[in-house]
Amino acid sequence: MALAGGFFSRLKEGLSKTRNNIVRGIDSVFSGFSSIDEEFYEELEEILIMGDIGVNATGEILERLKGQVKENHIKEPSECKSFLIESIKEQMRVDETAYRFEQEQSVVLIIGVNGVGKTTSVGKLAGILKGQGKKVLIAAADTYRAAACEQLTEWANRAGVDIITGAEGADPSSVVFDAVSAAKARQADVLLCDTAGRLHNKKNLMEELKKMNRIIDREFPGVHRENLIVLDGTTGQNALNQAREFGETADLTGIILTKMDGTSKGGIAVAIQSELHIPVKYIGVGEKLEDLQKFDPDQFVNALFEVEEAGLQEDDGV
Repeated sequence: MALAGGFFSRLKEGLSKTRNNIVRGIDSVFSGFSSIDEEFYEELEEILIMGDIGVNATGEILERLKGQVKENHIKEPSECKSFLIESIKEQMRVDETAYRFEQEQSVVLIIGVNGVGKTTSVGKLAGILKGQGKKVLIAAADTYRAAACEQLTEWANRAGVDIITGAEGADPSSVVFDAVSAAKARQADVLLCDTAGRLHNKKNLMEELKKMNRIIDREFPGVHRENLIVLDGTTGQNALNQAREFGETADLTGIILTKMDGTSKGGIAVAIQSELHIPVKYIGVGEKLEDLQKFDPDQFVNALFEVEEAGLQEDDGV
């Protein structure tokens, strides 16, 4: 598991700004209070909310913590830090069925606003799935952005997978149609569709998204479907709002959280899952192919609080 160890190191490094934003404050509460009282919990609550963990998630984390403190007869604030860490992990658990698309023939639509890292996420995801022995096909359905197709073709070549493209300015739905036909003919395991960046308030673009979904439903009935939204971790609460708005147009099944290495707002990973009940499935901490990994709540929280992962080598070994 050398790669996982390397990723843990990068995750730990990447979350340093978030750590300064949240963990330093939490530590000061634990060291600054001599007893666990209402003021202690209020102080913790403020730090968690200010750290982009969100009102909902913070409330649930603290409720669970209070229950554990009572149950275990804890009196010293310093003794309940491990329970707080566990409580945050619990809040972020991903259901076992979250990665069903890896086991079934699937079509995965990647959506989101401009500049969040959709195209690179498609390329990296293709690399992950190809590494699992899957036959992957990419659809370049972002026909608006001039460099999108070239960029995606480069990622497809890097990942060693086939790509279906259309002419610049072509109807994105026609690219999806061609890609679905190719996926069926070539018996691809997973079809990954890159889409144009769209703002949730641009009605025509959101209608286009619905049209793509209708084509997939019609042309590939019974195939497992995923709509993954890519969110930029540096935008904090804005990312939460984007997911909420997109969820009104598309049935979101998961989140790819990017740019977590450059943000102090990493707490948003907890908030999104709690507020929207949509699992964070992948997390990105850099530009390389291996810098996108499956989201592991234990690993994320351990990296945030600098709890060493047992049995992991700290070099990449690749």
